[in-house]
Amino acid sequence: MLKEMRDAAGDSGEFYTPRALVKFIVSVADPRLGETVLDPATGTGGFLVESFEHLKPQCKKAEQFEQLQRETLHGIEPKSLPYLLCQMNLLLHGLEYPQVASHNALDKPLREIGDKDRVDVIMTNPPFGGEEERGILGNFPEDKQTAETVLLFLQLIMRKLRRPVGGFKAGRCGMVVPNGVLFGDGVCARIKKELLEEFNLHTIVRLPNGVFAPYTSIPTNLLFFDRSGPTREIWYYEQPLPEGRKNYTKTQPLQFEEFAPCLEWWKKREANERAWKLQASDVLKYDENGSLVSVNLDVKNPSAKQDLEHLPPQQLADDILKKEQRIAELMAEIKQLL
Repeated sequence: MLKEMRDAAGDSGEFYTPRALVKFIVSVADPRLGETVLDPATGTGGFLVESFEHLKPQCKKAEQFEQLQRETLHGIEPKSLPYLLCQMNLLLHGLEYPQVASHNALDKPLREIGDKDRVDVIMTNPPFGGEEERGILGNFPEDKQTAETVLLFLQLIMRKLRRPVGGFKAGRCGMVVPNGVLFGDGVCARIKKELLEEFNLHTIVRLPNGVFAPYTSIPTNLLFFDRSGPTREIWYYEQPLPEGRKNYTKTQPLQFEEFAPCLEWWKKREANERAWKLQASDVLKYDENGSLVSVNLDVKNPSAKQDLEHLPPQQLADDILKKEQRIAELMAEIKQLL
């Protein structure tokens, strides 16, 4: 049944997350026993299952396992079939008291979310491109209302991460986003400005083509941020395709072992052919009046070969013209020789 749900994915921007990707996000977010973990777009429960498996070895006493069973893992899923499959999935993996609510995570005004509603760790893959009812948009600030569901979830996550006060550590998040979030302007730029100024967006992992194949070809990224303070620098890591591959497919999906170099780099960060960093001030662009112009996080790997498909149109045209001129020169030389 879970496989059939996965194969039917795609409606309303819902794409079920490969197990290898879920395991990587959980590994680097590293939830600890005693923390509260939330997936506000639970689907069939992949993040909660992986978190449960990650936390089980930390339980040394019966009361700790009881805490894991009843108080640690939380999810929200509005659709009835994924909700039922999530419950079944968690029960089959040994989570006997799953705390999964059956409603829309976006149905509460942001201003009503207080400290009692906040959690320590959020890991999720929110819907891409889906649209919410007008009443849902009213739960968000007027200047940050958008039809792009993933941006609504990003605002919700920012609001629900725990503040580092009263002995609590700063809440942290690992989430999947489409490329459009990185370069989007308007409302998207205002949300990213808040993210950079009030949260620490410390890492962006750029995923290779086809991670969600064959359900979508949308390029995707992983955002990792916490509530420890404003962003000063952002590390990027470009996850490569396996050697000799141009894409992932349904029969040759992403494997967790492919993340081994990234996991090793995560512990001791240095710039290399796959990793680079930049200052937060480099991506926040203002006009001469101090008004925000753009927040472009779509930064290409400076060590990668230049991709003609992503060059600006004018530069593409100039490059083509130069090549045509060179071809004409070579043809003239050949004609003279003949």
